Amino acid sequence: MCLACHDAHVLPYAAYLRVYEPLTAFAEPERSGWARYAESDDRPRRVSALGEEHLQAVRRLAARPPVVVPAGESPHAYVRRWEGETFICPWQTRLRSWVAFDRFRDTAPAGGTRPFVPDDVAGRATEDFEQWKRRYATIRPYIQSSTWQVPVAWFMPFTVAERWLTLGPPPDTGAAPPARPAGRGAPSPGLSPPPTALPTRTLIYVTSMAHARRRVFKAIMIVRATLGEGLIYGQVEALGRWLTEFHPLALVELDYGGLVHLLDDQALRTDESVTEVAAALAGMEQGERELTVAMYARFFTRWRLIRALESAN
Repeated sequence: MCLACHDAHVLPYAAYLRVYEPLTAFAEPERSGWARYAESDDRPRRVSALGEEHLQAVRRLAARPPVVVPAGESPHAYVRRWEGETFICPWQTRLRSWVAFDRFRDTAPAGGTRPFVPDDVAGRATEDFEQWKRRYATIRPYIQSSTWQVPVAWFMPFTVAERWLTLGPPPDTGAAPPARPAGRGAPSPGLSPPPTALPTRTLIYVTSMAHARRRVFKAIMIVRATLGEGLIYGQVEALGRWLTEFHPLALVELDYGGLVHLLDDQALRTDESVTEVAAALAGMEQGERELTVAMYARFFTRWRLIRALESAN
């Protein structure tokens, strides 16, 4: 299942959940700035954006002392075009670094950050974040990330028809095949294939915010009615709250990111995670316990094998 990919170009083993808002969702002068950015020839393209983000992060952490959080917010964004409109997903590197460092400090044992980050650097990052939070009413990252796995809740906004798979250039040609749907059926009404070039190994799902919210809110009701307000409910409910923070005409994207390098072609083609999660939810709703257990068992077995590779490294 695992590809032996150890060269410098392999991305971090992380998946990403992104929201792209239409330009009309941004107030001036930000709207005009993003419009100019989207037309710029100098901005990082999708094929290189993840690699560029990773390279910048490595350089910051390799500095002495390490730069936990960049001094300024990133000027970059992911750009999508659909039905004549431009959609923007800001990188928000500074905000996401703060959030990630906060999470790291919360989960590390007492003094656990000191071997990686000097106390004065950690304290300054925390103080700067507190000042930022006093200035802004809400923390609203456009991008969520998850290392070594895709959380079960992240599959709930999508259907298999919204899945797009590119396995990279075919042998001996160097030409990239077009992105294509990997599941049966047609994409959701109004959604066309990803308009951004995907010449590298990629697995993504894309849907409208309206579809995503409706599916997640239904999942919240089903999970609460059958499992109660436990761990899975908390994850799905948090996802639903996050989606409500964005423009109703936004797009939602799940990107397997560097996780595609842990799976061979056959594993990617036959990955039925969205179908399994949807079938498990249907089983809950209809009281079919055996179906629910079987689908979740298939799902968790697949992702348990992938997570096990973390300790193997």
